[in-house]
Amino acid sequence: METGITMRERDPRKHNQHVIPGIDVFLNEHLDWVKDKNVGLITNPTGVDRRLNSDIDLLHQHPDVHLIALYGPEHGIRGNQEGGEHVDTYMDQRTGLPVYSLYGSSWKPTKKMTEDVDVLLFDIQDIGSNVYTYIYTLGFVMESAAEFDKEIIVLDRPNPIGGTKVEGPLRSPDAVSFMGRFLLPVRHGLTVGELATMWNHEYNLDVNLKVAEMRGWKRAMHFEDTGLPWVMTSPNIPTQASAYLYAGTELLADTTLSTGIGTTKPFELVGAPWVNGEELEKEMNNRELSGVLFRSVYFTPMHGEDEGKLIGGVQVHIVDPSKIDLVALGLHLVDAMRNQSPDDFVMESGYVNIIGNREVPEMIMNQESVDKIIASWTAELNQWISEVRNQYLLYS
Repeated sequence: METGITMRERDPRKHNQHVIPGIDVFLNEHLDWVKDKNVGLITNPTGVDRRLNSDIDLLHQHPDVHLIALYGPEHGIRGNQEGGEHVDTYMDQRTGLPVYSLYGSSWKPTKKMTEDVDVLLFDIQDIGSNVYTYIYTLGFVMESAAEFDKEIIVLDRPNPIGGTKVEGPLRSPDAVSFMGRFLLPVRHGLTVGELATMWNHEYNLDVNLKVAEMRGWKRAMHFEDTGLPWVMTSPNIPTQASAYLYAGTELLADTTLSTGIGTTKPFELVGAPWVNGEELEKEMNNRELSGVLFRSVYFTPMHGEDEGKLIGGVQVHIVDPSKIDLVALGLHLVDAMRNQSPDDFVMESGYVNIIGNREVPEMIMNQESVDKIIASWTAELNQWISEVRNQYLLYS
């Protein structure tokens, strides 16, 4: 029996609709925004139109767009760099344009990188987690634009895990790193355009910002409802399922647990060398978490920290993505696997940057209940949602 995302009951109010992404809207309605201006483009392989044509090609070949520079985030503009690897500046063979790295010696465009550029276009697919680096590349670009008086246009895209649920602790100021440049909860429920709008106001950047808003996207949509083709967002997010689960199962990172990196199903397969998969399957299904089922698996990653190790664990099967509380899912997995062998469970200091809160790691190590951990941040999160986040929603 299929237990993937296709099991979900289709909502006729959301389905058979076609979302028009920001790049298409920009080319059809907003070319006047770049008239007689030199354009720089921040993008990667996810920057495509509805027919999978690359933004780079569309803009470089367009007679009304003067594209003069490209800027690459983590993994590069062509997606050929591994996660965490610094990317060097080079010339793009296809267009002959310079490609400036924003994940190398500099995380934001320097004055020299932008001296001939008037407006910076940003078009990268995010996946809704506060530790996915692309949104912080946007934040750095906005800071650079403010410093060097450049315009920014965000070509908006769907949040693939929806725009209604917001989960996790609001990142505290003492838990800020590159992956957490701005203060967000684990699951923010915003599009990239909404994030840019919020940051521009909340951090007083005062950037000349425009958002090419999508047509047809609604907050309750998940990526499968959009009618858009899925493009892997990074080497370890190859599928819609890995994108759906990332904000939850990424919470196993920086521990002795495996997130399935090095397999064909990263962030769907989870476990540890000392975990009994059958016991974990029974325990997790008994917890009756909404929207997911668990199946015992054993796997051997082909690369990464657990390369060559036999890992016992479970595969997380998505039954209904609209019902999944991703942060609770991640914490329950941590809780259940830690309980199998507390002596083998180790948490690194970097976990603070994953969860965004200095109290939660201690609560996990003290074996506090998942409900108590979630309750510890609920009031602050609800206040942020009401007083900050909800003021910048661009879509119904």
